[in-house]
Amino acid sequence: MKITAVDAQQLIPVGGDRIEWYNFIWDFLWCYIIKMSNQSSPNSTEIQAIFDQIAPEYDRLNQELSLGLHRVWKLMTVKWCQPEKGDFALDVCCGSGDLTNLLSKQVGKTGQVIGLDFSPQQLKIARQRFSATNINWMEGDALNLPFADSSFDCATIGYGLRNVVDITQSLGELYRVLKPGAKAAILDFHQPTETIAKLFQNWYLDHIVVPAAERYGLTDQYAYISPSIDRFPRGPEQVKLGYQSGFSGAVHYPLLAGLMGVLVLKK
Repeated sequence: MKITAVDAQQLIPVGGDRIEWYNFIWDFLWCYIIKMSNQSSPNSTEIQAIFDQIAPEYDRLNQELSLGLHRVWKLMTVKWCQPEKGDFALDVCCGSGDLTNLLSKQVGKTGQVIGLDFSPQQLKIARQRFSATNINWMEGDALNLPFADSSFDCATIGYGLRNVVDITQSLGELYRVLKPGAKAAILDFHQPTETIAKLFQNWYLDHIVVPAAERYGLTDQYAYISPSIDRFPRGPEQVKLGYQSGFSGAVHYPLLAGLMGVLVLKK
């Protein structure tokens, strides 16, 4: 199954400017509230603690603040890694399991999916949410994947690469465990290049995201969020990192004026 950028855009629900506005709003909420990192480049232990602490509110915030539109971007990501029936798939930084569940539906009963995360609390919730027999949940580190070389037919990372302490090492590990010819799709948010989009990003952070975090009692956990976006490479830099990690193909598909995107890699 192959999918082009045009195909992916067709997955976005139609409905005029109102839907596009909701899509635009959601990307900030998802990335800032759900997946942020500390101002001082936190280490793995600190990041793990953050995700353990937010786990109880993870899905409620997700659904409430996105109006359900986060599912569109996740579906696009899964389609871009081209899973097929019977495949062995990997979802790195799986969180509470949305992408893992989508992969399980694509690979079917004859396939298998591993959802890997280093937050025990996130995995606990993932197990409660999804009980498909072709899913295995595993605690592990994206920087040191506990799998043999050339194990997987496809892989995804959803809003997780930005939070690892070493992006290059994480991509190298992803390359190592994929089979030759396999694809990975990495969904994440990054700093826009357009001035208007950046201004909106700053306004949205100050006036929407921070108050929402306070309302859910997560002020301390989400006090330092902008630096994670500033540190994360933009699309062209992500492509370079993909090639440097050994991938034979790397394409970045920007979404919403470059506010986020999907990096598609081929081994």
